[in-house]
Amino acid sequence: MEPEVPDTSMMAVPKAVAGFIASGDEVLLDEIFSDHAVTIVENFAPYLFEGADAVARWKEGMRAHAEHLEDLRPKFGDPQDFSVTGEQAFFTLPTSWRGLVHGTPFYEEGGWAFLLVREEGNWRLRSYGWAVTHMALLEDTE
Repeated sequence: MEPEVPDTSMMAVPKAVAGFIASGDEVLLDEIFSDHAVTIVENFAPYLFEGADAVARWKEGMRAHAEHLEDLRPKFGDPQDFSVTGEQAFFTLPTSWRGLVHGTPFYEEGGWAFLLVREEGNWRLRSYGWAVTHMALLEDTE
């Protein structure tokens, strides 16, 4: 019987991606991406990362995108729309981020749609899309 929510091994994928975004530590991405046809949709140019070098271009783009961000802290909501079909798993993940942009506190809400594939017994990221649903600069409370 398949689980009703993503299990720990499936959730390790978004945790690793969020960890990389927050820290820039590429080691977190070891063994995370599929070996085949990765596609990423992001909110920074060129927005669509696909092809043999998709992951490398996405990492480079994410580093540039996060250049003026500090103290990033992600928080996941409850996974939604979870299903497993054969060797694929799909779910959406509400996510909020807090941190500093150019030294100013910000809050961002959005969601990821994840498609994972089972490769060599492990869940790997085949595709994700990120969508911002709310963003706000916050008053500095200090």
